[in-house]
Amino acid sequence: MTSPVNVLLVDDQQAKLLSYEVMLAGLDVNLITAMSASAALEVLLKTDVAVVLIDVCMPDLDGFQLASIIRGHPRYSEIAFIFVSAINISETDYMRGYDAGAVDYVSVPVVP
Repeated sequence: MTSPVNVLLVDDQQAKLLSYEVMLAGLDVNLITAMSASAALEVLLKTDVAVVLIDVCMPDLDGFQLASIIRGHPRYSEIAFIFVSAINISETDYMRGYDAGAVDYVSVPVVP
């Protein structure tokens, strides 16, 4: 039997993190939360992660910048990013995300 994969949820709003945890609770995954880009990087130093669900708009580094930093390290080259945004994303931003390793975008509010 394989162990569940780790999924890192990154958002600066605790309420959003809680809602993601509730929506994903039925999946066979281990959910890990981080409320900032720096907290996410700390998690990645200690834990192997398969997927990062990441908010596009955060105060210290935006989701695109964080994904680029993560993707820049060979250890994390296979991580899949799913970007979450409450704002309309421009085509340029879509390309930025896909260049950083995005596999999808999700608009909030997220409907389970």
